[in-house]
Amino acid sequence: MPQDDWSTQLKKIEREFEGLPPEPSPAFKKLQSEEQRRAQERAQQRAGMIGGGARLVLVAALGVALAFWPYENACGSGLFGYLAVETVIVIGGLWVAITTWRARLPKMHILSLLIVLTGLVLLAIEILPRVGYAAVDPKHPPAFSCPETANAPPRVTAAEQRVDLAKGTLEERWKSSTEELANKLRPQREALARIERPELLSQPSHGSPRD
Repeated sequence: MPQDDWSTQLKKIEREFEGLPPEPSPAFKKLQSEEQRRAQERAQQRAGMIGGGARLVLVAALGVALAFWPYENACGSGLFGYLAVETVIVIGGLWVAITTWRARLPKMHILSLLIVLTGLVLLAIEILPRVGYAAVDPKHPPAFSCPETANAPPRVTAAEQRVDLAKGTLEERWKSSTEELANKLRPQREALARIERPELLSQPSHGSPRD
């Protein structure tokens, strides 16, 4: 019997003497390692799905919030802030695309690429007319900087316009309600005036005959 067989048999005897189960076969060890590798891949994919989904929701929420931009974005600082947010959307979409590609998440990867494409389109809509690569109104061409006018009224933001509109509506309703209430209380006011001034009650009317 070869020396290797003696060593194998001796190990089996020692394991039996110590009450341990028999040593697994090479095929079983291979199957076990393969199962561990698959479990690790599933855990990594689950973690990647959670992380990629959180990043995707964050960037998508930023894109939705861009539709409710409360400041003027025709020129000046408002425009540059608007372009900065669109740039962040593009960078965030690329960030999600890289994460989902590594985690092998095809659906999220496609959504991230759509977000990148949307951000690039929004940037092109704002930039191309201002650099001469799109048709614009020659009388009022868009520009990055606002024209400086000495007597120009202060620019009103969209939020201020909404506040002014709501304020005007409330004032109109208050005026209408006050006038309506005054009309309803007019008979009571006239009656109180007669009570406070008795000479009005004793004074004969113009149509009564004289003695």
